[in-house]
Amino acid sequence: MAVVLSMRWAGVTPEQYDLVRDAVNWEEAAPAGSELHVAWFDAAGLHVLDVWESEQAFQSFFAERLASAVEKAGIAGAPVSEFTPLHRRFVAPGVTGAA
Repeated sequence: MAVVLSMRWAGVTPEQYDLVRDAVNWEEAAPAGSELHVAWFDAAGLHVLDVWESEQAFQSFFAERLASAVEKAGIAGAPVSEFTPLHRRFVAPGVTGAA
């Protein structure tokens, strides 16, 4: 069953996010089980909304590819994360890539 991952990570900067994104290269080599990724920032830090085919798919991606890049980027602490079952998704035709 697909799940929605909601994540808040206090103190993470756009520069750190970009370092991790470049190191992991998830846009060109999409992780197995990843369906959608949206990220934004506010005064508190990073916010992420993902759709994954399962929580296990995300956990595998984190362990195999993401964790080491997070550490190298100097990101401290841990995010506040929640997985919930996906009820429905809609992606407008033609929507792809960066903002």
